[in-house]
Amino acid sequence: MNVTYNNLEKKVLSYTPLDIRKLRKAYQYASSYHKNQLRASGESYIIHPLNIAYILACMNADMDTIIAGLLHDVVEDTDSTLDDIEKRFNKTIRELVDGVTKMTKLDFSSQKELTASNLRKLIVSLARDPRIIIIKLVDRLHNMRTLEYKSLKKQQEKALETLEIYVPLAYYIGASKIKDELENIAFKYLKPSIYGDINKQREELKDETKDILENVKKDLNNLLKKNGIKADLEIRYKDNYSIYKKLLTNNKFETIHDMIGIKVIVKNVKDCYLSLMLIHEMFTPINNYFKDYIAKPKTNMYKSIHTTVFGPDNRLIQFQIRTQEMEKIAIYGLTSYWFKYKNNARINMQKDLENNFQFFKSIKELDSTILDNIEFVSLIKKELFSSNIYVYTTTGEVIELPNGSTVVDFAYKIHTDIGNSMVAAIVNNEAVSFDYVLENQDRVRIVTDSKAYVPKEEWLNYAKTTTAKSKIREFIKENEEENK
Repeated sequence: MNVTYNNLEKKVLSYTPLDIRKLRKAYQYASSYHKNQLRASGESYIIHPLNIAYILACMNADMDTIIAGLLHDVVEDTDSTLDDIEKRFNKTIRELVDGVTKMTKLDFSSQKELTASNLRKLIVSLARDPRIIIIKLVDRLHNMRTLEYKSLKKQQEKALETLEIYVPLAYYIGASKIKDELENIAFKYLKPSIYGDINKQREELKDETKDILENVKKDLNNLLKKNGIKADLEIRYKDNYSIYKKLLTNNKFETIHDMIGIKVIVKNVKDCYLSLMLIHEMFTPINNYFKDYIAKPKTNMYKSIHTTVFGPDNRLIQFQIRTQEMEKIAIYGLTSYWFKYKNNARINMQKDLENNFQFFKSIKELDSTILDNIEFVSLIKKELFSSNIYVYTTTGEVIELPNGSTVVDFAYKIHTDIGNSMVAAIVNNEAVSFDYVLENQDRVRIVTDSKAYVPKEEWLNYAKTTTAKSKIREFIKENEEENK
């Protein structure tokens, strides 16, 4: 779709009664500054910010965010200034545009340092305003959609950076719709041959199972109606990149349990569990593949019930059962707050990030600990954006840690005081040593004693995370100074 300003204005007016003159003013401002610029595709440059603004409007974004989307490149690519933007619009829009504007090469000695500095600026902007990340994710999404016009080298560079930085960021804020599209486009450019093979098999599977799933959908819909449950049912297929990741772990295409499925969207939580019961009456479930993310949400606040069953023709079918509100969160993550909270969305985004999203605390701790930008980005990739494990506290809280973490990392993840007073660790009801490497779904209890003289220097060899190591060093240094 070639987005026009009229498309944008119509979309914005569909959900907000706000004065549209400010939006027109922003479009005219961006158009005038970008008027002599062209995209690599040969199109007028204004097409890009228009698309950014339109995608944001499809998320019901507030006016300041949409305008910042329209203006996001003017300071970086034209003679426009942040002061002028604040004067013509407001301080919030200035701050949003500043957040997504890259630093200049003049301030850095190497391209690597410049890139790291810009990535750090983007990542830590979550502490200032999460809308900056959202604008940048949408910016990257549109750039990836038009990546065909770049050189092969640029395609590979952008695709790799997208998988390493932007996909994890989208995952952590729960924006699965953006995440899925970003990783599949990146996968297509990084491994075109494998992508093509998987896509071919996926299309063949869709042809084979279309009638089966339509019949299951029809039968289930009738059963739900009979029991007074109103539901929207949607057939779903696992996407190409998710299939690729499964195949990397020694799965075969035909044995991936959630390859085909049906989403069941109902009104309330009670109907979720009633629907689950009815599905299990229709089909035999596979116990190993049952997940209740309503009772225990994922660390990015995703909620849903997942169950895989033996369906017709010996097909494994996964059902995902959730409410309409959970569906919005599953698709849009933090951006779903624009649908729910309207003009107070930004405040609620920030509050939820600080209170409920574990990765937010980890980013702030790394930012306060690591001075070097290249090292910061490297640690972010290693400790937050790589493969993680999920373990439980004694109260059932899910704790996210880098793969290879020990009980020392766990203790400091909970709280500095817990780590500093740890005298024993219990994993799955058994005492373990402090170098014990945790595994997925371990249940961990830390025994503390405020009078014990811990931690010891050898703990630095046990800890994997930068935060734990930093806290241990800090404790040891303070005690050494006290004992002088």
